[in-house]
Amino acid sequence: MFFPRTTLALFLLAPAFAIDKTPLRETLITHEWGTLTSVAGEDGRAVRWSALLGPADLPCFVDRLSDWNPKTLAGLVRMETPVLYFYAPRPVTLSVGVKFPQGWITEWYPRASSVKPKSASVPQPRGGAIADRLRVYGNGQIRWDAVDVLPGPDLEYPQGKGDSPYYAARHTDSAPLRIGEQYEKLIFYRGIGDFEVPLRPSFTSGGALEIRNAGAEIIPLAILFENRDGRIGYRKVRGLKDTVKIETPELTANLADLQRELAHYLVEFGLYRPEAQAMLETWSDSWFEEGMRVIYILPRPVVDSLLPLEIVPAPSSVARVFVGRIEVLSPWMRRRIETAAAEGDVAALQKFGRFLTPFAAQIQRATSLPSLPIEEATGRLLRRQFDGPACVQ
Repeated sequence: MFFPRTTLALFLLAPAFAIDKTPLRETLITHEWGTLTSVAGEDGRAVRWSALLGPADLPCFVDRLSDWNPKTLAGLVRMETPVLYFYAPRPVTLSVGVKFPQGWITEWYPRASSVKPKSASVPQPRGGAIADRLRVYGNGQIRWDAVDVLPGPDLEYPQGKGDSPYYAARHTDSAPLRIGEQYEKLIFYRGIGDFEVPLRPSFTSGGALEIRNAGAEIIPLAILFENRDGRIGYRKVRGLKDTVKIETPELTANLADLQRELAHYLVEFGLYRPEAQAMLETWSDSWFEEGMRVIYILPRPVVDSLLPLEIVPAPSSVARVFVGRIEVLSPWMRRRIETAAAEGDVAALQKFGRFLTPFAAQIQRATSLPSLPIEEATGRLLRRQFDGPACVQ
């Protein structure tokens, strides 16, 4: 869900972060950022959800998986907007490939040389009632051959009439690219996958949030964030090795302060400042929308394992900064859903969007939450998905 970015735009123009140009480099350099979004169940493990449910937010020139039925594309993780930037002292031609062993690539731009699978209707494994209902993702991959990196002034890039967060990713000093007859400032792709994320947040009996690192790598940074009716709070943890308990934050924080801190951290973990600003401009409305979530930095070895990247000829250095986002059903959100369902307020339930179904399922396992309002709200969301435009004109 995206809203006007006036506040964020003013923040991004603040003198403290004003850098006119990315420092010139003598060799080929590649930088990448992206987001992995999941929903935590009662035990903290990621649950299946309709990760692609929601209004269109990508321009119509973006390519996508064929035979796409968003209703069927439920998974554990939505891989949102990885973008690749290139910096070079002189023109160079590359081949770029990304593998997604536990997922599929669903959207991309510019046009790829090859994408596997090509269609969302590939045969699925069978073996029982549950397996028949679940789509299994794996062996996804995408490749762009003959990527011309053209350092110099910006070129003419495709532009739709509607507003889309896609365009914010161009606000960097990376080199323009030419792939075939298409020009762009970056390589963009998205996907959906079935894999466990390393963090597992769950509430203790005392009301604190326990965040467990279930992976082998140290989590460099985790932030517990909450927004209730526009009042926000957050708490940070650095170097998370195993398990930590965090009290829910007081809602007295300033969003600009958090944005400033996040920009600093994104630079600390490898991005140039214009790239960090572009990432914040792209995702701030979503990261900081109403609700509770854990925002964290994925360790680089985890990123390389989930998304093996091959660039030929190889750059002298590659930075890959991925932000994980785990939605958590907070006590406040639980009460709002319970109240709306009890009152039959379908419009209020719709506001929870793609997170309504996994949240409602958690509540229904513990209490007799009325199901009809939930089903009606979910039905309306699906009808909006199918009846509305598939992309931003």
